[in-house]
Amino acid sequence: MSIWALLVIVGILLIVLHIPPGMIWAERKVAARIQGRWGPTRVGPFGLLQPLADAVKLLTKEEVIPRGAERPLYYMGPLLAFVPGALALAVVPFGHDMRVGDTVIQLQIADLHVGVLFVLALTSLAVYGLAFGGWSSDSKYPLLGGLRSSAQMVSYEVALGLAVVAVIMSAGTVSIREMVLAQQELLFGFLPAWNVFFQPVAALIFLVAAFAENNRLPFDMPEAEAELVGGYHTEYSGMKFGMFFLGEYVAMTVMSAVMVSLFFGGWGLPGLTDPHDTSVGNALVSAAVFLVKVAALLFFYIWVRWTLPRFRYDQLMRLGWKVLIPLALANVVVTGLFGVL
Repeated sequence: MSIWALLVIVGILLIVLHIPPGMIWAERKVAARIQGRWGPTRVGPFGLLQPLADAVKLLTKEEVIPRGAERPLYYMGPLLAFVPGALALAVVPFGHDMRVGDTVIQLQIADLHVGVLFVLALTSLAVYGLAFGGWSSDSKYPLLGGLRSSAQMVSYEVALGLAVVAVIMSAGTVSIREMVLAQQELLFGFLPAWNVFFQPVAALIFLVAAFAENNRLPFDMPEAEAELVGGYHTEYSGMKFGMFFLGEYVAMTVMSAVMVSLFFGGWGLPGLTDPHDTSVGNALVSAAVFLVKVAALLFFYIWVRWTLPRFRYDQLMRLGWKVLIPLALANVVVTGLFGVL
């Protein structure tokens, strides 16, 4: 492994580790603004050190483990909720290639030819973390939360996968890198050739399914404080609870990064980035464009959470099985017909 590849890995790892604290601060601030409040202001300037205070609290909090807990699965739950999502970011290109001397550096940890399938495989493992955490706690409310999470995530994974299939059919590849490069052209001389314009139905289905996969309002049935006390993580405390919390934000970031790469041109933006320029400046600008797009989707996550009410469980399942899956199947059929014609 070259020193440049190692630096890219370390840089992306630092970004991943700093996303959850930033999201915690942003969620509190945006929620406060939506509700006419100030949010955290005391700990550090603008409350920026509030996530650090939260981390210290979690690290020093007493660990309470239920007497009847199935300990191997109890410990495995938080890990499966956090680690697969973090690994999925390895195949997402964060920016355009850059040339330093005679070396061309990819702003991507691993350029897998099956990148999309790799992401889907890893993100699907998160359901085991929630199910294990709920079942192994030996408590009825976490068990109900684990069952809800299993049914919900499996249901919406089908719609999400079918939305991705339509994009794969349009792009003719399962490599995320090649999909991003294919979106760097212009349509009619001014419109970006992003997949969201070719596959708007798939983009909408992917967005809705991503909310359900991440257990975010209006799809937060696995937690549902009003009915389940806290859901699958009720019996977790300290950093084990913190791992579930971090896993949710990392999963949101993964879904946002994948959606930007599949539908919104990835790191490209006409007029700012040049797909044929491998200079350091162009690479840094492309990385900044990518991060801004991801940040916009993360802001949308927060905005929806503090705006829409929670669905009833029957409404959630009906939307998944009777609306999104048939719509996604119809979109795949239409995409195939256009491809043949």
